[in-house]
Amino acid sequence: MEEKKQKLNVGCGESKKDGYINLDFSELVKPDVKHDLNRFPYPFKDDTFDIIEVFHVLEHLDRPFDCMREFHRIMKHGGTLHVKVPHFSRGFTHAEHAHGFDVTFPLYFNPEFTKSGYFGVHFELISSELHWFAFPHLLRFMGFGTLASRLIQGASAVISFLGNISPAFASRIWCFWVGGFDEIEFKFKCIKR
Repeated sequence: MEEKKQKLNVGCGESKKDGYINLDFSELVKPDVKHDLNRFPYPFKDDTFDIIEVFHVLEHLDRPFDCMREFHRIMKHGGTLHVKVPHFSRGFTHAEHAHGFDVTFPLYFNPEFTKSGYFGVHFELISSELHWFAFPHLLRFMGFGTLASRLIQGASAVISFLGNISPAFASRIWCFWVGGFDEIEFKFKCIKR
């Protein structure tokens, strides 16, 4: 019989997920576990989780690299960490964003990276993807009608596809021609040796 995977939804907000432990600091969203993510350690034992999802949370926290260290601690070897963060080109469109991220973020968790750059916990990058427009559900609140929303979503699919041909080039140069990318999505494998 297959063992049930332990899953954590970090900073769940209103997006609580069945089958996950939903973690947030706000009592308003009634999380399964209430905790301030700027306080370490997190209230979980070492090697607890197979899957951790962190969607649009790290940019709000004081020390994202320390958060990544905590995720590493509470993850099982071989577990999957799924992170979505704002690209730096659009990272500060929200008043409470403290950080924007680049395609180089995963380098800091690769022990082959420079000694002064490696952050001491190993995550192997599985995938990285730029998203030009990441929040189509917000278009109606921004005054866009159905036709305009569909056009923007179509443009997003094309621009995201082209940007992901060379994320480094898109991140350094091309993003400024298309108004920046809303989001970078990373999938990591936790490595413990």
